[in-house]
Amino acid sequence: VSEVEVDGHTGECRLLAVDILQDVGNSLNPTIDRGQVEGAFFQGIGWVLCEELLWDREGKLLTSDASTYKLPSASELPEHFEVRFLSDAAQPGVIGGSKAVGEPPLLLALSVREAIQEAIAAFGPGAVELGFPATPEQIYWAVEAARSRAKKQEG
Repeated sequence: VSEVEVDGHTGECRLLAVDILQDVGNSLNPTIDRGQVEGAFFQGIGWVLCEELLWDREGKLLTSDASTYKLPSASELPEHFEVRFLSDAAQPGVIGGSKAVGEPPLLLALSVREAIQEAIAAFGPGAVELGFPATPEQIYWAVEAARSRAKKQEG
């Protein structure tokens, strides 16, 4: 579950809180598993919020390194970031009853995108069309479209 705040004037988005309940089976090492969940989720934040791929007219990738490609930073993490593990979830037939933890939490970052879409929907009726990744520019234009629909509905 993710909670966000969207600035309707700039398109800036702030992640306020995240609560994750992850099924790791019987964790063999809870500290490592927690790090895997947190790291994968943080990678997912980059995927849904800022890692925009851009190409030139000849098909050459323009955002190919850290100087041209926005990576998430510590400022994208919320103050409230809770990770818990599902209890009594052993996986039968595997070592220690453990389950994969590496990449599955990456997709949990989609909850951030969904929260952004819900926040944008508060600006006006209708379906929210939001580009991917949900950059401030994409959010701004989605808010403007929602406002425009709201004005048409009023008038």
